Amino acid sequence: MVEKELLQPFHYLFDSQIVNNISNNALLKTFNKGEIIIDIGQNLEFIPLLIEGNIKVMREDDQGDELLLYVLESGDTCAMSLTCCMAKSISKIRAVADENVQVIMIPLTNMREWFNTNESWRDFILQSYQIRFDEMLETIDTLAFMKMDERLFKYLTDQVKLTANTNLEITHQEIAEDLHTSRVVVSRLLKQLEKENKIELGRNKIIVIDF
Repeated sequence: MVEKELLQPFHYLFDSQIVNNISNNALLKTFNKGEIIIDIGQNLEFIPLLIEGNIKVMREDDQGDELLLYVLESGDTCAMSLTCCMAKSISKIRAVADENVQVIMIPLTNMREWFNTNESWRDFILQSYQIRFDEMLETIDTLAFMKMDERLFKYLTDQVKLTANTNLEITHQEIAEDLHTSRVVVSRLLKQLEKENKIELGRNKIIVIDF
């Protein structure tokens, strides 16, 4: 059961029936930074509704390297997990807590039932599909049309928007993993951006100046 006070931010999205249904049927879970919430190959029984924190959603290639698809923020759900739930297939993505998060886990059976019977829930699900689809198109465009230094700077400015902080506590290796490249390449391009006065580099910290 989920306390209704936690659902207050969703009242503008859902009618009272769905709020009551989520409160009575869902579970509240917490995950620490770096913990896997949904993994590739997992049979999904719940869909996540993010209450607090950020979640990175990633794909993995045959060599085990990951590519960041999009980041979920408070109030979001994962369209990829919704797709797998609706199709009764295994997860094709990995969702990892980017910081300590609180997630409402909604049972698959309820998600399907509400989709067929409640307009506010159906509108939320369809809108979530559209938002995540647009974000994945942006990721594809970035890979196809932007040079690595442009991808890196866009990644940094996106992180500033997500965290509402220009001081990013992140390692070169973490950035390399998200951008599906090597740490050496990231370090070289960060130094280039520093020379261009777009960032300042510190120990496991990057200050974004120009965004």
